[in-house]
Amino acid sequence: MAQAMRPNTAGGLFATDGKPHPLQDTLLAVTLVLGLTSFVVALVDDDLHLLSSWAGLVGILTGAYGQWISETTRERFGLILGLGASAVGFFLGMAHGGLFGGLID
Repeated sequence: MAQAMRPNTAGGLFATDGKPHPLQDTLLAVTLVLGLTSFVVALVDDDLHLLSSWAGLVGILTGAYGQWISETTRERFGLILGLGASAVGFFLGMAHGGLFGGLID
């Protein structure tokens, strides 16, 4: 149990290996913002399906790429939260009209 007494000397909140990961942290933040936007907009207003579906799709793509290049468990955890919110928002946006609903007949 000696490892339980060691202080945490990690450099950042998400970098548990002590190294900076600016690209991974940026992808994490973008995925979380897009996921939250997509999810909230899909729940609040059915008429904003374009915003919800496109934000969800881009959030899914950035989250998937972030998962592919992530290096720590903390990054992966946040990316999974963002991916889940993006996916729910995307699917609700698709159910309410889709990516091009009303724009292309």
